Amino acid sequence: MQKTIFSGVKPTGKPHIGNYFGAMKQFVALQNGRSDPDASAGVNYFMIADYHALNLIQNAKEMRELSLDVAIDFLAIGLDPKKSIIFKQSDVPEHTELTWIFDTITTVPYLKRAHAYKDALAKSGEESINVGTFNYPMLMASDILLYDTDIVPVGQDQKQHIESARDTAEKFNRIFGGSTSLTTGEIFKLPEAYILKDVETVPGTDGRKMSKSYDNTISLFASDDEIEKAVMSIVTDSKAKYPENVFYIHKLFRPTKELDKIYEENKGKYKVVKEILIEDLKNFIRPLRERKGEIAKDLGYVNKVLEEGKEKAKLVASKKMRQVKKAIGVI
Repeated sequence: MQKTIFSGVKPTGKPHIGNYFGAMKQFVALQNGRSDPDASAGVNYFMIADYHALNLIQNAKEMRELSLDVAIDFLAIGLDPKKSIIFKQSDVPEHTELTWIFDTITTVPYLKRAHAYKDALAKSGEESINVGTFNYPMLMASDILLYDTDIVPVGQDQKQHIESARDTAEKFNRIFGGSTSLTTGEIFKLPEAYILKDVETVPGTDGRKMSKSYDNTISLFASDDEIEKAVMSIVTDSKAKYPENVFYIHKLFRPTKELDKIYEENKGKYKVVKEILIEDLKNFIRPLRERKGEIAKDLGYVNKVLEEGKEKAKLVASKKMRQVKKAIGVI
């Protein structure tokens, strides 16, 4: 039996290679093992998480542009609307409706354990944290649980959110699953995180986790000049056997055994190994960048993909919400 797959990307800026190898590459790999999204067993859902992005992007023009850009990115990396449902979170109001229901069974101490909240607290203090940031895990739980999701391909940093979705599903099933209007006590499935072990965390140019907030990224659709500039800025350590920050990024593009030989032959020649990485990055990024440019020329097609995705996602989400409403007794 095929499993239902769900994941999403926030439209908060240009995707980087950490986003790709940490999650987006999995989207395509999982999709390409699947059949038509209208098949009864197993569907692929890939969402543009614009309501999540509202915590950071609070300009209407910028939000529209970034959301459309994610749709183009999805298509450029190889997501196929014949195999996957691609849609915007804001186009399916059941996401926010279900979030409120989950809010009523979720405690404040539970949400205070979330990494996103703790990070925001450490950076700026409680007074500046908005409710959207605090409540982020419940909206994400709604995103996942609405579609009877089995597998959520994510990066390691999102694992806690999948655990929150499981906790929420279990709690809701326990509280409301005994409703006589339902034939089964399980309203929500318990999803599983799907994380590639060898790329749990992709390092940035400074050795920390690659992140836009650290300004240490290599853009997934970078120009050749941008690639050269980013790689040459990678921090190196003369005490290590190899320049580790360069090596760990390079492992995304070549087998470790092959790299060991290259780095051993060029020991101490940091400029040489960086130049080899630059060429590997150019060869990887160039076709993606060119494909994105072609897709961006036909925005009518991109909007059609989103419109069709909205209709398909909404059909499933509204059916699940009717089941939820019966369980809680509002219909």
